[in-house]
Amino acid sequence: MDLQQRRHRGQAPAHELPMSDWVFGYGSLIYKVDFPYLDREPAEIVGWTRRFWQGSHDHRGTPEAPGRVATLVPEPGRVCRGVAYRVEHSVFEHLDHREKNGYERHRVAIDLLERGESVSGTLYVAGRDNPAFLGPADAEAMAQHILDARGPSGDNLEYLLRLAGALRELGENDEHVFDLEQRAKARIRQRCSPGSGR
Repeated sequence: MDLQQRRHRGQAPAHELPMSDWVFGYGSLIYKVDFPYLDREPAEIVGWTRRFWQGSHDHRGTPEAPGRVATLVPEPGRVCRGVAYRVEHSVFEHLDHREKNGYERHRVAIDLLERGESVSGTLYVAGRDNPAFLGPADAEAMAQHILDARGPSGDNLEYLLRLAGALRELGENDEHVFDLEQRAKARIRQRCSPGSGR
């Protein structure tokens, strides 16, 4: 669709929207949309990879027993797929509160897959220097951690399963997320199998 066709349909090109900004969602922002938005579409960013390395003290865990949730870590050449939302600037007050547990705003180039445009937007990243950062661990230990954790927003496992499902719908083959999902499901099956003692 060319520029004139977009305008005819009321779909302004991204660079003509100064009263709004784009935000890139790669975790729960993909499936839990509790904020108003003006546009939404699949998107990608380059140079980042998704990892369950951030602790969650306020949503999927507690201060005493934090859950594990997604953040992004730099990795040259990697492409991370998620969802981009165009929002009014006032929405960032809500997003800042939602992402308050260690996440900070970054500016990033976002490739909008339906428009075929690259725009500058906001990305929330929990870096290694934030107090809630848990970092890498053995995959089996991480899966068990996710099975055990729960917080005000629900079970940590629910977060993992919903994110994995949302990524499949986007056509994203995230090996890290899907590996954790399969390990967690295997542990659940083991618990429920005859002779497990439970």
